[in-house]
Amino acid sequence: MKHLNNGRALTLVLVAVLLGVLCYYITPSFRGIKLFKENDIRQENRLDADVIHVSREFHLVAPDHLQYKQPSIVHGSRTDVVTVTPWLAPVVWEGTFNPVLLDSIYNKKNVSITATVFAVGKYIMFLKNFLETAEQHFFIGFKVHICVFTDRPDEVPQVRMATGRQLTVRSVPSSKRWQEISARRMELIQSLIEEQLPNDSGYIFCLDVDSKFHGRWGTESLGGLVAVIHPGYYRDDRSKFPYERSPESRAYVAPGEGDFYYCGGAFGGLLQEVHQLAKTCRSNFESDAKEGIEAAWQEESHLNRYMWINKPSKVLSPEYLWQDFKPKNPEVHIIRFSGVIKNYAEIRPNA
Repeated sequence: MKHLNNGRALTLVLVAVLLGVLCYYITPSFRGIKLFKENDIRQENRLDADVIHVSREFHLVAPDHLQYKQPSIVHGSRTDVVTVTPWLAPVVWEGTFNPVLLDSIYNKKNVSITATVFAVGKYIMFLKNFLETAEQHFFIGFKVHICVFTDRPDEVPQVRMATGRQLTVRSVPSSKRWQEISARRMELIQSLIEEQLPNDSGYIFCLDVDSKFHGRWGTESLGGLVAVIHPGYYRDDRSKFPYERSPESRAYVAPGEGDFYYCGGAFGGLLQEVHQLAKTCRSNFESDAKEGIEAAWQEESHLNRYMWINKPSKVLSPEYLWQDFKPKNPEVHIIRFSGVIKNYAEIRPNA
């Protein structure tokens, strides 16, 4: 009996030894499989991080069988103006685009457009004309949201808007200086995008209320970062541009620098691009203010500094913000949007 028990014990010992040997050789294999899977997952994650997702901005799909005039690369539709910048951004003039083709492309994208407009103080008097003409010319046939910032919400006019278009009103405080109204625009645009449009992948344009539409403003103006060339300086040498010339200011543009002089009264682009512009200009303006510095043309000066470094991907000609007191120059075939004639002494609180 004693020998039997010893035999069983020996058998158990041998089985344990065999299992140990098997585990020694098998476990590394399992460890290797697990390590391989972990490495594979890490590799997939790394590849995902390296993938460049093509922006829908550059994925332009036209409807099948759409008929339109054949384009040419040897016979330009405009030879009297420059239609591309040195960094290869289009400059949009009448005759340089096919509106039917563009609208058909962007209709497939189901884009939405937000427009901000500031009607503070006596500037409320311009809002009705702005809204009514926008209903006639601004992105007709597309989803449009016009956001009015005003300190007089009860005076916002009732304007009938087409299906798919809406108007909202955001109250803002009054100001005793028109410069403060101008300067706060970047802050309010930044806040609007962060608070109300954070998940929207559409476009936004920031427009002056003391203006009106005369002609089409549509999909030809869409781009990543969109600037409008100022009608008062587009024929001038850049030495005459009213850039901020004080090196102490964060809006400073040095002599010999600058591309064009852009309007502060009309700019736009993709929401994320305009958000970055507004955030940067606001930060720079506030940093200047802490040092007692105010740029020559407030947010317009900071916008021009920003766009000197961050080149716009599309540039709109002066057709997109003309001045009503100026006669139309020969190269301007159509006026799409313009600043109306006004008496600044009557409408600005400290003019």
